[in-house]
Amino acid sequence: MTMCAGETLRLTVGALMSRTGEKQRDLATAIGLTQTQISRKQSGQVSWSLADCDRLAAHWAISVPDLLSGPTHAAALLPDNRLAPGRGTALSAPTDLPPLPGDEPVDAPAPMPGDDDTVPACQSSL
Repeated sequence: MTMCAGETLRLTVGALMSRTGEKQRDLATAIGLTQTQISRKQSGQVSWSLADCDRLAAHWAISVPDLLSGPTHAAALLPDNRLAPGRGTALSAPTDLPPLPGDEPVDAPAPMPGDDDTVPACQSSL
């Protein structure tokens, strides 16, 4: 099941607030809204506007497309200086780890007796 953009944005805003340690009141002050407006937008009673998306993205120092790409993607892009104390570093995949056993490339299996490349992949029974 696919979420609509509004649901994705609400989840993303919630995730970013959690990662940065912000409360609704903090976010509201930062983007020029009231805590009540943030609450209504986060509950789905009122939709986030495009202008809100611009302000949210600027506040968290990410792009609007990244903001709309979902909570995991957006949280991975948060600058480390925006994370709440004790939240670690931004989420990202490690790039300097050695491969795990079993991650080596696998050769194609040897053909079995009777395998014939000329046989069509799908044969009709009619």
